[in-house]
Amino acid sequence: MLKTGSSFVALFICICCSAQQAQLFEPGLISDGGVFGLTISPEGNTALWVKSNGRRDTLTVLQSDKINGRWTKPVVASFSTVDAQWKDVDPMFTPDGKTVLFQSTRPVPDQPNRTGFDIWAVDRTSSGWTVPYHLGNVINTDASESYASVTRQGHVYFMKENPSKAGNSDIYVSRKMNGVFQEPVNIGLPVNTEQFRESNPFISPDEDYILYFSSDSTGLGEVDLYISFNKNGKWTQPQNLGTKVNSSLAEFCPFYHEKEKRLYFSRQKKGEGRMYEDIYFIEIDLKTFDNKY
Repeated sequence: MLKTGSSFVALFICICCSAQQAQLFEPGLISDGGVFGLTISPEGNTALWVKSNGRRDTLTVLQSDKINGRWTKPVVASFSTVDAQWKDVDPMFTPDGKTVLFQSTRPVPDQPNRTGFDIWAVDRTSSGWTVPYHLGNVINTDASESYASVTRQGHVYFMKENPSKAGNSDIYVSRKMNGVFQEPVNIGLPVNTEQFRESNPFISPDEDYILYFSSDSTGLGEVDLYISFNKNGKWTQPQNLGTKVNSSLAEFCPFYHEKEKRLYFSRQKKGEGRMYEDIYFIEIDLKTFDNKY
């Protein structure tokens, strides 16, 4: 049995550890049990995310703006669907904040039979969002592409279904050369594997690290978040982000805000007839994982 002093210390440590755990982001206003996939503009004043209602039959991008330190009531982003004509997911700001990539099942120019998700973009101007535009049929294919993020140089990392069905999905990169997207390339081992599913890549602006989820059976839950660093053009052995981020549930859709030094991600719990999905955040220095190499 612990002495009183020891009990106090143990309680203090427990409270401190608890405070370091990921927290629910804007409960009630944004996190309402049916949302996922948050991105925030570099200056921190515009947030976009996906409204799922706990199911995937309707998927819409919502927007909130921070005014006087408070997030406004969410509205449907002007570039998204308001009547479920199609599904829109995975918004992601570019490092300069001028463009947002997202994926949609909306009609693709000259591809009337395409039904999966393609990568689209929309620009942010002083007067609002422009008309969305398709990123073309080199980076996009008849397979679904999703969760696209981009480096300062314009290289796009994204998830793509595996034609061989090995692992179900992998992470690919399409490099932008002289303003033109190149044929997507599988980034390979040790990030991608044959036996597990890898998806939801968030590439850092300088392409020096990548965050993503994996169904690796050694993880804590259904899918966990991992990080790998780019060392001289090669990816290091991925590391699980640990118990402060991952749980026995499914963690996905990672996004790291460089200015805030915050990791945002989504967490999903399966219920009867629906999923409970919310957005979490934690203040974390990703360099602490890099020091382990």
